[in-house]
Amino acid sequence: MKVSTFASSAAIAALSLVAAQGALAQGAFPSKTMVMIVPYTPGGSADAMSRAIATRLGTALGRNIVVDNRPGASGMIGTEMVTKADPDGHTLLGHTSSYPATAAVRAKLPFDPAKSIIPVGMTARAPMLFAIHPSVPAKSVKELIALVKRDPKKYFLNYGSSGTGGNNHFSGALFASAAGIKMQHVPYKGISLAVTAIASGEVEVVIASSSALLPQRDSGRIRILGVTSAEKSPLFPDLPTVASQGAPGYEYELWWGTFAPAGMAPDRLKFLYNEIQKIVVSPDMKKFLDTQGAEAWQLPLNQLADLLPKEIARYKKAAQLAGIQPQ
Repeated sequence: MKVSTFASSAAIAALSLVAAQGALAQGAFPSKTMVMIVPYTPGGSADAMSRAIATRLGTALGRNIVVDNRPGASGMIGTEMVTKADPDGHTLLGHTSSYPATAAVRAKLPFDPAKSIIPVGMTARAPMLFAIHPSVPAKSVKELIALVKRDPKKYFLNYGSSGTGGNNHFSGALFASAAGIKMQHVPYKGISLAVTAIASGEVEVVIASSSALLPQRDSGRIRILGVTSAEKSPLFPDLPTVASQGAPGYEYELWWGTFAPAGMAPDRLKFLYNEIQKIVVSPDMKKFLDTQGAEAWQLPLNQLADLLPKEIARYKKAAQLAGIQPQ
């Protein structure tokens, strides 16, 4: 009986030690300050979404997450920084659908855009809004198209974007193609600068996220004519689709998510994925997304690996259709 009791006690002690070591291993992350790289300027939707996730994830993990804006080259400078970081989960990347769009039209990049970073968890998706400067005498997309077709020299439209190959560039080029008109692309170093340009009348059109455009609409400096989704959006029930106003087949939607350097250990990836999913469906996050004109988007973990290869291939086909040449 004494031997049995001793053996039993030793087994319990061993199991307790293993459990403690497991708990210690789990508690080892994060072991230092985490960084969320945002490869775009402050003020745009990618910045807002990334900060929302970083703040809430930091609270959940009990560790501050520093948001570091590294804009340039339509998001590729900040992205390249992340591809060179240790894939231990301490360096994250806040990105948007602008990334596969830009990657699709880059003839050469110093990293593999489909394999060098991996999605850790998706955040949200939303249609874009089609905005014009009030100086343009059109109250609808249909009227705008009619103006350009009737007098293309007088109403030659410039549309602003966050940079060559980004969402705003693609969406504008695809709209012009669907509407059968010509527009001049004017790239800026970030969507906030493009929105400032349309508010001042420097450009006539910008197609961008609601978070970027609604403040200027509310101040009366721009006019919003429609949404870029294929069907009317419950997020903007009073706005008609662009496609229904003379641009048949036109459709464009945004997404936002959190990424990391490729090579992360599966258990670390799953841990971060689960934490982000809790945040995405939380009431607090829903309130935030409502202010951004977006809805939560949960993509199953087993589908994350295929996201970028599929999106980049899709944008390459869109680039050909819109006539966007590789840069």
